[in-house]
Amino acid sequence: MTEKRGELGISYVTIDGIEGHLARVELPDGTTEDWQLASLPKGVREGDVIRIDVQGGDVEMEIDHQETDRRHALGQRQLDQLNAQAPEGDLDL
Repeated sequence: MTEKRGELGISYVTIDGIEGHLARVELPDGTTEDWQLASLPKGVREGDVIRIDVQGGDVEMEIDHQETDRRHALGQRQLDQLNAQAPEGDLDL
């Protein structure tokens, strides 16, 4: 993971789930990996988007609250559209 980061620049990953000391992280290509929770910013939660900035070998990670909110709103709009077309009741994810 460290070698790849040296060439990334800025990228975003999404926290797909947290279990124990591990976080299942969705990478930009849609694949997932399990990362140590301790390697992520404190207070990270499921659904958070993490901004990773790699410059000159230094790695900075932070929870991107604005991008997290944007993606949550987009997901809610998509769910609302599906529910509007559902013949019986709302869909739950």
